Amino acid sequence: KPLARVGAQKMMTPKNILKHLTWWLLTHLRQVGVVGKFVEFFSPGVAQLSITDRATIANMCPEYGATAAFFPMDHISVQYLEQTGRDAEKLDYVTRYLKAVALFRDYSNSSQDPDFTQVHKLDLSTVVLCCSGPKGPHDRVACLTAKQGFKGFQVARERHHAEVPFQYNDKEYSLFHGSVVIAAIPSCTNTSCTNTSNPSVMLGAGLLAKKAIKAGLSMKPYIKTSLSPGSGVVTYYLKESGVMDYLFQLGFEVVGYGCMTCIGNSGPLPEPVVEGDLVVAGILSGNRSFEGRVHPNTQANYLASPPLVIAYAIAGTVRIDFDTEPIALNNKGKAVFLRDIWPTRQEIQAVERQFVIPAMFKEVYEKIEKVNERWNTLNAPSDKLYTWDPNSTYIKSPSFFDGLTRELLTPGSITDAYVLLNFARYLTGRGLNPRDFNSNGSLRGNDAVMARGTFANIRLFNKFLNRQAPRTLHLPSDETLDVFDAAERYQQAGFPLMILAGKEYGSGSSRDWAAKGPFLLGIKAVLAESYERIHCSNLVGMGVIPLEYLAGDTADSLGLTGRERYTVVLPEPLTPRVIVDIKVRPVIT
Repeated sequence: KPLARVGAQKMMTPKNILKHLTWWLLTHLRQVGVVGKFVEFFSPGVAQLSITDRATIANMCPEYGATAAFFPMDHISVQYLEQTGRDAEKLDYVTRYLKAVALFRDYSNSSQDPDFTQVHKLDLSTVVLCCSGPKGPHDRVACLTAKQGFKGFQVARERHHAEVPFQYNDKEYSLFHGSVVIAAIPSCTNTSCTNTSNPSVMLGAGLLAKKAIKAGLSMKPYIKTSLSPGSGVVTYYLKESGVMDYLFQLGFEVVGYGCMTCIGNSGPLPEPVVEGDLVVAGILSGNRSFEGRVHPNTQANYLASPPLVIAYAIAGTVRIDFDTEPIALNNKGKAVFLRDIWPTRQEIQAVERQFVIPAMFKEVYEKIEKVNERWNTLNAPSDKLYTWDPNSTYIKSPSFFDGLTRELLTPGSITDAYVLLNFARYLTGRGLNPRDFNSNGSLRGNDAVMARGTFANIRLFNKFLNRQAPRTLHLPSDETLDVFDAAERYQQAGFPLMILAGKEYGSGSSRDWAAKGPFLLGIKAVLAESYERIHCSNLVGMGVIPLEYLAGDTADSLGLTGRERYTVVLPEPLTPRVIVDIKVRPVIT
């Protein structure tokens, strides 16, 4: 694999905590192009980053397209292992070994830097407070001096200041475009490393909450708030440091450990959100902000650090310039600015040194196998093969196991396929958000449920209908049906199916079900301008053929509307990047 070397130079300013560096770095690396490469970070700037900081950046490599991201071990790595209670003798052995084989790095010594295929230098001093959104994690926006809102949602100018009054707990409130209705600090792919397990970030959020309460600030009660840490250690040090109570007073109480708000488990929103046709916002410290993922009715979703999540929740809107506008009025009517309650790096480090100690990690980890009696009393089967329960609604033997052979089957040509869906722009790889957001995520082991949830995102834009809806046109009958019902009708008639798509098809969470679902719907191929790398691989794994237009060609340039039937002639032997002939004829109804 080619190597790309990324140099992190200069110092970060006090407010530029890691989360903002992560989104800034994500955007930068997507721009320079590191798809399919191994990315290694070097230079003195790396020494500023904690291990959890580095783990987050490395863990986000699928978001910037890299195959792997790597931070060589250094003295900070050793300090982290010491802090988290690792065996001193083993740690000494590993450190001596890495130094002996020249794999231990002193980031201030440039003579230790190996040679790379590409080198990109990043100036950490240019990183500013930022968040990501409102439609995808790669859309980085500065937030300290820029109001966020509802750009790109086609809100008519005369409705920019629309107000929808409503009652909540017998009190009068109003919602506007950009009002925050969900604020969550969840446990996600990168938050488990950075936000909800990184002491400096989480303690920063706790200290901000403490200062906010002491300044007389509060939050609107209708905002759905939650805290789902990535580790029990987090709960421990938040309590020990005394900031948990302040988080609780603002509404951020621990609701559990694991997937919560990020997969849509936040419940219903106030009715005026839907009735008033408002573009309201969700703000969370997760790593996915694609439309319809967090909640079907929060069109604008922003990803930010935990302190900023709390700040936006207190403000009650993303349409705020924190630099020039007060975050809110306190209980005495006095204006309070974000800078008045934002904790300094020194304050955070002082609390971290006092309360995040090796003994804490050891105590929590030693209790892991004893703390949950209900889990420990479960009877786990010991059979070598899983015993399928035909009555289970959670785990079923999926139909794509039927007819499985030892031999690798080569896909055959496709004859007279109908187009099930025609997408104008990229479709997120998630693509699996049915109306019942509270249960779908927990039923991933049920292929019947997941097949029905495929392409059920209410933000799905299908060119057949020219509007957002999880529905499509059944071409032989010219009927508008739910996507699953249309696919079932095609399959019953014996017709193969295809999808037409634009650029970056499959961008987003590259869930395996985003490929399994289309397979179960009878989709044999996807014809797109480009693909998200991991999702493309998943399609191949399920036997769905990823076809790509020749350079410069699109569905529009070729006059394709989806109202055609497609015959795909596959050559033998079939190899990647081979030119494929596709014959098209119009649908005759």
